[in-house]
Amino acid sequence: MLYFLYPLTDQFHALNLLRYITFRSGGAVVTALLISFVFGPRIIAWLKAKQGEGQPIRTDGPEGHLIRKKGTPTMGGFLILLALAVSTLLWADLRNPYVWITLLVTVSFGLIGFFDDYRKLTRRSHHGVPAKLKLLIEIVLAGGACLALAFVMRQPLANTVAVPFVKNFLLNLGWFFLPYGVLVIAGASNAVNLTDGLDGLAIGPSLIAIGCFGLISYLVGNTNYSEYLQLQHVPRAGELSVFCGALVGAGLGFLWFNAPPASVFMGDTGSLSIGAALGTISIITKHELVLAIIGGLFVLEAVSVIVQVASFKMTGRRVFRMAPLHHHFEQKGWEEPTIVIRFWIIASILAIAGLATLKLR
Repeated sequence: MLYFLYPLTDQFHALNLLRYITFRSGGAVVTALLISFVFGPRIIAWLKAKQGEGQPIRTDGPEGHLIRKKGTPTMGGFLILLALAVSTLLWADLRNPYVWITLLVTVSFGLIGFFDDYRKLTRRSHHGVPAKLKLLIEIVLAGGACLALAFVMRQPLANTVAVPFVKNFLLNLGWFFLPYGVLVIAGASNAVNLTDGLDGLAIGPSLIAIGCFGLISYLVGNTNYSEYLQLQHVPRAGELSVFCGALVGAGLGFLWFNAPPASVFMGDTGSLSIGAALGTISIITKHELVLAIIGGLFVLEAVSVIVQVASFKMTGRRVFRMAPLHHHFEQKGWEEPTIVIRFWIIASILAIAGLATLKLR
């Protein structure tokens, strides 16, 4: 849309607003939100009709889930991807390679999640695509994205990592940038996936993190702001603010239907794609390490699973009553809304801490 309207901005002054990233980001939020509200009920009704009994509930999970969540459809991430893709294509500058790379990575990981959810539904089991195969596909896709970014980015930004709290310093990883980038994208994707276990739990912190990286991408893409804050300037990265705006609008629209008690679950279709988007944007903006702070809640959830598995294999004992971490608190008797709200609070605190690093140089 923007590509075709740009030539008209000199003739129609009202269209000059399209030149401003902030205006288009706001437009992307509203558009994605409207798409979610208009198509959400129809998509949910269709998913429920097709899925019958809804998402298979783990028998080894919290007992209350077998009652409260039975019959709830999954694959709600399709609604997020639909609203995100349409809104991004309408409002973003499609001549920007970062927009295409991020959008393609997001949709690709969403497709992985879609097939995983589909396999779970057809087999009526919580076991979807084999874990090793899924991880292999994620590595290939993330590796392709990192190669594309290394090609698009100019020196000295290509193949480098910026360190928080240190100004004017880039650590050149050389070819090691490829496995590093794969770890960031695939790790973020699976960390968000592990967090998705309660109504509204994953989408809330995701919205907080996406909003933060929308701001970060705008700052690092603007010469004046990046110079003032002594951040690494990444030319053209500001356009990712529009993508983030679209994802925020899509996420808010989904949360409307995912709020407890949820009418639909996002499934791997949504969680894998959102995490991959966060990982990709963090690499482009040179804030991968800050993602570990802003998305600290996702890190905690992932670490809790790693610790639980490692402890059980080495000692035969469990550190937590159940992993991921949110299930541990469920087993301790915390109500689901209590866990969700408190985790949102933790995510907000970590986001503030992460944003504080922008000025501490």
